[in-house]
Amino acid sequence: MFREQVAVLRGSLSSEDRARHELVRFGALLHENRFVAATDGNLSVRLEQGRVMITPSGFSKGMMQPEDMVVVDLAGGKLQGTHNASSEVEMHLAIYQERRDVDAVVHAHPCTATAFACNGISLEEPICAEVVMTLGKVPLAPYATTGTPELTRSIRPFIRDHQAILLANHGVVTYGEDLLTAYLRMEAVEHFAKVTLAARQIGAPQVLNPVQLEALEHARRKYVDRRPTKFERPALALETLWPQLARRN
Repeated sequence: MFREQVAVLRGSLSSEDRARHELVRFGALLHENRFVAATDGNLSVRLEQGRVMITPSGFSKGMMQPEDMVVVDLAGGKLQGTHNASSEVEMHLAIYQERRDVDAVVHAHPCTATAFACNGISLEEPICAEVVMTLGKVPLAPYATTGTPELTRSIRPFIRDHQAILLANHGVVTYGEDLLTAYLRMEAVEHFAKVTLAARQIGAPQVLNPVQLEALEHARRKYVDRRPTKFERPALALETLWPQLARRN
């Protein structure tokens, strides 16, 4: 069954319909990995012609259907859909406005990373080489009420120079060139939070020195230069996560 779905997503669906299916799939992954509970979290993708497709308000991320998605313009006006857009749509739009290279945004509440955010602690110490290479620093945005313009203002100073942001007393937002990238960055933030917590419980984490960081930055640039673009890997998001997705079919 799942192989048939992947075949459909590879060839016969429009880019907009493919986006609907990927929002469903990655929403289900957030739910399956307990990065969200109840109706928490939201995901979106940038479409052509100044439009954004976002998950609906009030839906479990593990129970969405492709037709549930909502399309809005860059001012937040609803263009398509029978449901209301996520109440945090303005946060997504701010990221798209600040970062033309970003085509997907994921917001969730993974437990350990959110615990750091609730304690007012950012994830910026360079103690893990892989995180330095693939994610970078994860700053902490000041607290702002969810679903308000204040939330958008609180994250805006961090958007351009980071790939993920902790939201004080709230959760995490990640973004990237596609949903796969944005989702994997959410996984990386939560993993790094767990590593940081464990390292601090054991003792004093050893911070990488400037020479080591420079070497990692050099390696990162080489890695990024070799990565395929999203246009070279139209079905990669689904194929990469095959083992996890296949278990549900």
